[in-house]
Formats: sequence, C-alpha cells, structure tokens
Amino acid sequence: MKAKFNDLIQGDLPVLIDFHAEWCGPCKMQSPIIKEIARTLKDKLRVIKIDIDKNPGITRKYQIRGVPTLAIFKGGELKWMQAGMQSKQQILHIIDQYA
Repeated sequence: MKAKFNDLIQGDLPVLIDFHAEWCGPCKMQSPIIKEIARTLKDKLRVIKIDIDKNPGITRKYQIRGVPTLAIFKGGELKWMQAGMQSKQQILHIIDQYA
C-alpha cells in the first residue's frame, strides 16, 4: 500500500484523507460530511478514506492515534492534520487554504 499511497497524495489537487475505523462512532458521523464535500468539490479536491485497522503502516507513519483524523496533502506533502470530528465549515475553510 505504501507505494500506492505515495502515488495517491501526489499531484496539483489537494488530497483530503479521512483516517477512520469501522468500530468508530464519530467516524460514522463524520462520513456523510466527507461524502458531501467529495461530491461538491470533485473537480478541486481528491478524497480518500483509509481504514486504520487495514493500513497499519500508514497509520504508524503518520502517528494516527485517534479517529477520525483528517489530513490534507498537496504535492505529496502533508499540509494539515487534525484528529476529532470536524464540521463541514471547518473542513471547507481548511481546504480553501490549499485549493
């Protein structure tokens, strides 16, 4: 997955990563917000969901200790990361800084 992950975060478009887990209640509440943002900004943003239990290497590399954790990458570089529930407005504000 590592090489593939590195390919996914490259490029001119910002990439929003949603680190989540199946057992995580707040992740289930965050999911519809992420889906709506992905649909609304499909030409300006790439959205990827990563299950931390299925991708322990990436989880360790980025020191994900709580879910949900959202991260924004641009040009392969981590630009922003935040653990915990985020409102649609908070997420859109952060995306605007990197779009």
